[in-house]
Amino acid sequence: MAIIITVVVLLLIVSGVQILKIAELRAISQGEKIYEVSEKEGKSQAILMLVFLVAFMGFFVWQIASWGGLLLPVSASEHGVGLDNLMNVTLFMIIPVFIITHILLFWFAFKYAYSSKRKAVYFAHSNKLELIWTVVPSLALTVLILYGLSNWNTIMKPINQEEEHVLIELVGQQFSWGARYAGEDGKLGRADVNYIEGVNFMGVDASDENSNDDVVVKGEFHIPVNVPVQFVMRSIDIIHSAYMPHFRAQMNCVPGLKTQFNFTPTITTKEMKEITQNDEFEYVLLCNKICGAAHYNMQMNIVVDSKEDYEKWLAEQKTFAE
Repeated sequence: MAIIITVVVLLLIVSGVQILKIAELRAISQGEKIYEVSEKEGKSQAILMLVFLVAFMGFFVWQIASWGGLLLPVSASEHGVGLDNLMNVTLFMIIPVFIITHILLFWFAFKYAYSSKRKAVYFAHSNKLELIWTVVPSLALTVLILYGLSNWNTIMKPINQEEEHVLIELVGQQFSWGARYAGEDGKLGRADVNYIEGVNFMGVDASDENSNDDVVVKGEFHIPVNVPVQFVMRSIDIIHSAYMPHFRAQMNCVPGLKTQFNFTPTITTKEMKEITQNDEFEYVLLCNKICGAAHYNMQMNIVVDSKEDYEKWLAEQKTFAE
């Protein structure tokens, strides 16, 4: 049935093209100038350009008014503030240019519509114009790139291992997440897909003594506010992407390879509920790679606690050995 429908559609298109060609030949044989645009047609098209401009800009404003409130709340990580500032600077530079260029584009289409009383001027080249539209965008891009590199260097700066921090491994699989905390030794034990069996869904190597004090959790994980968190990420099946939007953090999880990302949370879950005025607010870990039919359901709650509450929660969790 699909093949028949496809063939029918193609035949209709071919038939339509042939009918248009016949109509075109008929018009030419009767002396009609089918490729010439009359002054009246040019004027009506020019007016439609202005109508489209007004509708287009109105739609742009409507989008901002309708969906602007759906943007993420303030960043809940240190580096996220710089990232948000970079986005704001980019929008501040792009939006005025977007509006001005489109107004000029459609206004010129209206102003210089075809007229039998006016002849177009042949304008071949201008070194001055070339210099302006090369230098100005280059300067703008230079500002954005340098600002972006500065943010990138801050975001990717490694954590000082001598200072206080939390080490967490995130493991993605279709269609769930698991988290493993380094124990008192500050080290994560070995893990591999070959060790996955029964409740050991993360494939932790039980023979590695560094694994004994590790803490494995599922469903949600906790992190302390104002303490650097080092994430080690991997996947046990296909490529996933650990995405924590409220912390402006994302990193691919690749089978057979460990990736890393670190940030310092700055707003507790309780404080963010007050900021958003939403008592049901939760930080979430999502998958940002389309990884299968249940990709949309691959998420895990994140709870940002005070340091005291975090330590209390962690103490209540069973170690891998237990």
